[in-house]
Amino acid sequence: MKSIKIFIIAGTVALLSSGCEKVLEEHPQSQIVPSYFNSPSGVLGGIAGVYNDIRSQWGTEGFTVEMQAGTDEFIQGLSAGTPIPYTYNGLNGSNFGSAWGIAFQDINTLNGVLQYGQTTDLPEATRKQYLAQAKFLRAFWYFYLVQTWGDVPLHTEFITVPSQAASRQPAAQVYELIIKDLTEAAADLPNQPTAPFLGKAATKPVAQFLLAKAYLTHGWLNNTAADFTRAAALCDEIIANKSAYALDLWQDYGDAFVPANDYGKETMFVSDHVLDPKYGYYSVGAAAGGGAAQNLSPWFTNWNYPNNSGINSFRNASGAFVNSGTSGMIRDSYYGRPYIRMRPNSDKWATGPRAGKNYFLDQAFTNRDVDSRFANSFYTVYISNTSITNAANAANNSRGIGYTTVVGQDTAVWLPDYEVPGAPQFIGNRPFKGIVVPPSLWNNGIFPALKKFMDPSRGANFNDPSTRPCVLYRFSDVYMTGAEAYFKAGDAAKAAALINVVRQRAAFRKSNTTAQNAAAAAAMTIAAKDVTLDFILDERSREFFGEWQRWHDLVRTRSLVRRVQEWNQEAAPYVKDFNMLRPIPQAQIDRVVDGPAFVQNSGY
Repeated sequence: MKSIKIFIIAGTVALLSSGCEKVLEEHPQSQIVPSYFNSPSGVLGGIAGVYNDIRSQWGTEGFTVEMQAGTDEFIQGLSAGTPIPYTYNGLNGSNFGSAWGIAFQDINTLNGVLQYGQTTDLPEATRKQYLAQAKFLRAFWYFYLVQTWGDVPLHTEFITVPSQAASRQPAAQVYELIIKDLTEAAADLPNQPTAPFLGKAATKPVAQFLLAKAYLTHGWLNNTAADFTRAAALCDEIIANKSAYALDLWQDYGDAFVPANDYGKETMFVSDHVLDPKYGYYSVGAAAGGGAAQNLSPWFTNWNYPNNSGINSFRNASGAFVNSGTSGMIRDSYYGRPYIRMRPNSDKWATGPRAGKNYFLDQAFTNRDVDSRFANSFYTVYISNTSITNAANAANNSRGIGYTTVVGQDTAVWLPDYEVPGAPQFIGNRPFKGIVVPPSLWNNGIFPALKKFMDPSRGANFNDPSTRPCVLYRFSDVYMTGAEAYFKAGDAAKAAALINVVRQRAAFRKSNTTAQNAAAAAAMTIAAKDVTLDFILDERSREFFGEWQRWHDLVRTRSLVRRVQEWNQEAAPYVKDFNMLRPIPQAQIDRVVDGPAFVQNSGY
């Protein structure tokens, strides 16, 4: 994490069955031997190395796409590249699995810490905390693996000799280890971050929360009532002791995404992306385009506003948006770097039971006048950052007037969430200096951009990767996880009570009066009868849109195929039941040449 001042260990040994690169088979790079983990620096170095490796996934492009594409929330942007992860058509072990190898490499490192760190010359309390960190991280990676692939290799001992044999163990055994590790980690981790694991590293409530998630997911798999009860009780315990854990919700939903609050009271666990030479990060000002450990998440859902905001854009005869004229915007740090990889699922169905509706506005963010989460999650107004003179007789300028935009004052682009007569150049009969792009004109090149992760701190180097952390767990998810657990346990009243905490917070706006906020909170309050699985999933969209959770949410609740077929037009023809598990990377299968073949998941 950001406060560990130690060089990260490179080249930890991993079995070939763990998906490591072939170079490890032929030319082992590791200098780590079991005795290394008998030293305090070895234990700390191994743990720090795993924290660093989490950076190589959360915030990076391939992993972000894998966690969000092909769901009800996201469809392809103009520069999505291959459509495969978005549609499932052609998905196989050769084009999926960015985290497989690094996860097993880290698990092996953690096994070394746990196996040999027991005798480390450290004070007992410190040693227990270090080993608890290792248990948490091993469970963290195994939980990701078992949710994504089901049965996976299960290793609990440090491996120093490469092998070309491997097998998959039942998911039930993997969950046993996850639950054991997290239970023990929660018992020994501190209530709040302590040195050397500062920032937002694992703590007691973080381990408890992940344990609740594991119980909840295991319960869905096996329809086990006891698992739901355990998950709900863990969430209740975290909430009851939130003061001791220094956790709470911000009063305003938008404050959870203010950069100054990245390590604040609502944040539970992060993947750090600080600019620090020890990480071999990037060259400032070099406009890095990707690579290991680079956080590019602010821009994956960003449309190309510098190139697609022509001030004389118009609606053509078929009703589509046509970009025309000088761009009303230039690239800057506030609005971010446009990657146009994915976009909110705002395509309307033409026929069928959802004709004229889309998931984004008509299912997820329906109560936008009261619920602040749409406004706090997406850019819909772009203030001019360049002065443009538009002549009255310029091509496609139908306003009949000439004008010059005033930087910092005039609106260059407005993307209202409702239809505006006269768009894109008029609001009704009133000429508009910029362009108005309502939902009927949104397409794969122009759409509301997710603003939660934007990083304006880079100044002149606005093309550089973000140094904000990727927030993996927020405190609001404790309420939502508890609500889902109570719902599955048959207690809709308690589920509604927990959901209402999240919804009533979402009703708050700083611009409202006290009376207006009270009325909004009342309007957002639900009853037990309102709690359904689909309501919970929609509420998770509103609360966590774009936060690396959606694919696992749909898989956990056994809702992936149904929800995709209901709402995602580009994936609906292709998604199948077997897509509830991802394909095992082909490189893993090819490396297993001794003993039984490594089995691919069904359907791939």
